[in-house]
Amino acid sequence: MTRRAPWWELALVHAALVVATAFALYPVLWVVTLALSSSRVPEPTALPLPTRPSLDNLRAVVGATSSSGHWLFGVQLLNSVVVSLATAAVGCALALPAAYALARLDFVGKRSGVSALLATQMFPTVASAIPLYVILSALGLLDTRTGLVVCYASTSIPFAVFQLQRAIEAIPRELEEAAMVDGATRLGAFVRVVLPAARPAIAITFLFAFMSAWNEFILAATLLGREESFTLPVLLSRYVGEHDADWGRFAAGALVVSAPVMALFYVTQRHLVGGLTAGGVKG
Repeated sequence: MTRRAPWWELALVHAALVVATAFALYPVLWVVTLALSSSRVPEPTALPLPTRPSLDNLRAVVGATSSSGHWLFGVQLLNSVVVSLATAAVGCALALPAAYALARLDFVGKRSGVSALLATQMFPTVASAIPLYVILSALGLLDTRTGLVVCYASTSIPFAVFQLQRAIEAIPRELEEAAMVDGATRLGAFVRVVLPAARPAIAITFLFAFMSAWNEFILAATLLGREESFTLPVLLSRYVGEHDADWGRFAAGALVVSAPVMALFYVTQRHLVGGLTAGGVKG
C-alpha cells in the first residue's frame, strides 16, 4: 500500500514550486513590462508592471522599414525562418546517414572519426568566425542566406550525429534483419524501419538545430553586412548601442523573436520526451 505524504510535506513542495516558478518568470515579467511601457529607460522597482501600457514599441519593431521604403522587419523575419529551417533540414539530412553508419557498421577509423567529431565541439563559435569569413569571401557567399546556412549546418552536424546515433542504437537490429529477410535492401530497411522508429529523436534534433540557428548572433553579425540580409538577433543588437540603448524596443523585439520558437515547442512537445530520452536505455 502506497504511503500518503502528510499535508505539511505537500504544502512545502507546492510552496517550493511556486517560488521556483516565480523566480523563473520574474525576468520574463521585466521584458513584457519594458515592451509595453512608453518610457525608454526602465524604472527600478521590485514588481515591474507597465504604468502606461502602450503598443508603440511593438509597432516600431514590427513596422520598421528600410531607407528604400521596404518592410525591413518582414525581410529579416523571412531571413531567420529560411536560414533556420534550411539549417535544421540540411543538418538532419547529412547527420542521419552518418549516425546510421556509426550505429550499425564497423569500419576502419570509426573510433578515431568519432573522437575527431567530438573534438570539434570543444571550439567556441567565435574561434571559427575569421576562417569562415575568409572561406565564404572566396566562394562569393558573404552576406547571403546560403553562406549562413552552410556555416550553421556544419556546426550543427556533430550534435545531430551523436543524438541520432544513440537513438538508432536503441532500435533493435532484429527489426531491420526481419525486413531484409523479407526482401528489403539495407537502404529499404533504413527508410521503412529505422526512420519511423527514430522519428522522436529526429524531431528533437531538428528542433535543437532550428533553435541554434534562430538564436545565433556572432556569425550572423560577422558575415552579414546589409540590413536586408540581417537575421532577427542582429536586428535586436541594433537597439543597444555603445552610448545609448532603447530597452523598450529591444524587449519588444525579444518577445517577437521568441514567439516562433514557443510555437514550435508547442507543436513538437509530444516528441520532446521521447526524443530526449532516445538511446538512454538500450533495447
